[in-house]
Amino acid sequence: MKPDTIVALATGAGRAGVAVIRLSGPAAGATLSALTARDLPKPRMATREAFCDPRTGVSLDDGLALWFPGPQSFTGEDVVELHIHGGPAVIAAVIDAALRQPGVRPAEPGEYTRRAFENGKLDLAEAEGLADLVDAETEGQRRQALRQRRGALSAVYEGWRGRLIEAAALIEAEIDFPDEDLPGALAQRAGPLLQALADDMGQHLNDAHRGERIRDGYRIAIIGPPNAGKSSLLNALAQRQAAIVSDLPGTTRDIVETRQVMAGFPVWIADTAGLREAADAIEAEGIRRALERAEEADLRLGLVEAGEEPPAALTAALRPGDLLVRTKADLGKPASQSDVSVSALTGQGMVELAALLSDRVRDALGREEAPVLTRARHRRLVEEARDALLRAIPALDAGPELAAEDVRVAADQIGRLTGRIDVEDLLGEIFSSFCIGK
Repeated sequence: MKPDTIVALATGAGRAGVAVIRLSGPAAGATLSALTARDLPKPRMATREAFCDPRTGVSLDDGLALWFPGPQSFTGEDVVELHIHGGPAVIAAVIDAALRQPGVRPAEPGEYTRRAFENGKLDLAEAEGLADLVDAETEGQRRQALRQRRGALSAVYEGWRGRLIEAAALIEAEIDFPDEDLPGALAQRAGPLLQALADDMGQHLNDAHRGERIRDGYRIAIIGPPNAGKSSLLNALAQRQAAIVSDLPGTTRDIVETRQVMAGFPVWIADTAGLREAADAIEAEGIRRALERAEEADLRLGLVEAGEEPPAALTAALRPGDLLVRTKADLGKPASQSDVSVSALTGQGMVELAALLSDRVRDALGREEAPVLTRARHRRLVEEARDALLRAIPALDAGPELAAEDVRVAADQIGRLTGRIDVEDLLGEIFSSFCIGK
């Protein structure tokens, strides 16, 4: 059965100068001809058209039409794009006229990209990169998403997949074709291949979650005793009144977060409850959440008022590389050891602190290295594949049958990263490498 033809607005909803309506499927060309009352234009060439209601002949709008015959299109199917004026009434009228054509229905969320995947125009990792590219709000997110959309991450996974097929072919050949004239100890030759691959996967996993932090945001926790100026500092960094500021200790009970962009990357900064002996159960819960957020954060800002000693609870929560910030520098108290001294009231030291934070974010996320894991799904599958290989390597000594199953598991997990799971590749490798069945 041929699939339905789908139609949807490809640009943002609401008023705009131009809107793009996209159709994909076998009836896309016929729908374009019905809307223009003309033959199809030349492929991949923008043509000015007058769009009308096919039933009544009433004019709907003037605009551009593009015709992309499959498979040379985004989805691999026949695709039409209508570039029209972006008024809501115009958009609704054109989509309504298209929906009245035979075989045309509204597209489901993500259906265009799913059809592109199903028609082999992109794999799952590339599709996820496309979704991240659409959602990118910072320069760092854009660069990472574009690399993934262009197949940088898929190339890593496909390279692993090819190496797994090579090793699996050695093992399966010894199992399935014991009577053939094959080189001896084929399965044992797979051991070094599997070990090298497991090592590469381990290096890929050991990335400090950099790709996920670029997608989701670098996290900074502001911690310290009550009245150290945590909420004031958050407001100063955010340049708005995000948190309540009061002279009363223990004002902040729950976590207050703001999102900012530093060095081209998304950053979440959290104000937390003051670290002290809790006065009640609510404050105790706030302190517990503060310590939990500090534990999860990529960087902790330990705040201490100028002239005061860091309390034991703050010292215990800080890690090597965190920043110790002296606050209320405008009060003229004696200078103390710190990474930076600031005054949220006068702005003293705020430029220096912002520069320090930007440097930390850039150092953590800004390195242009090999493609990194960007989603928890990828990390879980790579971990499972590596674990399977680490089981398979010692199992080779007991016999190829035991190792073969774990290698199959690893290949299955890697195949799930891009959506390519094909036993024919394994059979082809076996027969082409050893001339079995001649």
